[in-house]
Amino acid sequence: MAVADMIGAAVGVILLVIVAYLLVGSVLSISQTVTSAQKSATLLEEQQLKTEFAITNTSTEIDSNSNMMDINCTISNTGSEIISDFSQMDVYVYNSGTGSYQLYRYASAAGTAGTWTIVDRGTDIVHPLELDPGETYRILVQTTGASPAWFQITTANAVSASSYLV
Repeated sequence: MAVADMIGAAVGVILLVIVAYLLVGSVLSISQTVTSAQKSATLLEEQQLKTEFAITNTSTEIDSNSNMMDINCTISNTGSEIISDFSQMDVYVYNSGTGSYQLYRYASAAGTAGTWTIVDRGTDIVHPLELDPGETYRILVQTTGASPAWFQITTANAVSASSYLV
């Protein structure tokens, strides 16, 4: 009888050790995941703080192909972070004729209404296809409306700049 009690106690102790091992392992795994997520969020916030750009030389002209209004402007990287992933950048245009906002996606070449594209990269020597700090690009927004009044450019990391059209 005493042997059965000792075997039962040994099995109980082994089960307690296994449960404790699983609990400690899961706590360590969760803490590593949380720490990694906090580090990633901090890095994204740092990148966001370093990203800044300005919109200048804004003008509009009638597109001869679609009779819609095109927006020309210069964007200058005034921050210390490189702006690159243009396919993830959005342009929002407010059309005063319809009272609505329209989203315009990036296109690598001009010619399609409802898109925006880079038409002049200036002297882009150091990092081709990336807007380095201090560089300027000339962009063209081919709108689908006849009376754009305001537009906003938003980068992939949610930094934006806007301008009214006169």
